[in-house]
Amino acid sequence: MTQYGEDIYTEPEHVDVDTLANLGPLAPLAGRWAGAKGLDVNPKADGPLRQAYVETIDFQPIDPQANGPQLLYGLRYHVHVTKPGEVETYHDQVGYWLWEPATGMLLQTLAIPRGQSLLARGQAAADATRFEVSAERGSTENGITSQSFLEEAFRTVSYRIRIAIEGADRFAYDEDTVLVVRGKQQPFHHTDRNTLTRVAGPVRNPLARAAAR
Repeated sequence: MTQYGEDIYTEPEHVDVDTLANLGPLAPLAGRWAGAKGLDVNPKADGPLRQAYVETIDFQPIDPQANGPQLLYGLRYHVHVTKPGEVETYHDQVGYWLWEPATGMLLQTLAIPRGQSLLARGQAAADATRFEVSAERGSTENGITSQSFLEEAFRTVSYRIRIAIEGADRFAYDEDTVLVVRGKQQPFHHTDRNTLTRVAGPVRNPLARAAAR
């Protein structure tokens, strides 16, 4: 906490309200993306299932966020996944990607409508084109929480996602969620990977739009 000083209450002055200009390694992600070559490997009773999927991700800038002297810039995101040629939702996920310019800390919050959430953390330089965040069951700083059925039957013990910016309008991710499945001796690596292309630009955050007016 020494980098913040003794005063834990006073917020920074003269904050730049243009989130898009202060996102560090997250800046290339701003906008709407689509990918049709996703691959999910998930646990089933008779062994791993390899499932292709189609995905859209929307990353939109939010206003700067202050915790006393700490200042964060970020993107609100929504992931929507279907199986090829189908309408029914295969996976839905919401949360925030956050960047702290003063320390290089990256955070991802994640919530899914099956009763699970987590906070993942990592470090990256402002100009990094590859970065990752991770979470561990039991941590109070980058932890994982699950409702009772998931905790008993498909316990998540760790999570890691790697992002690679592959150009102005292209990025890929590789995700590994380690599960302890009831009745199985070995942990299961539930993996997801996809490459996406930008299909629309971002909408500037409310304070930046107001300042432009």
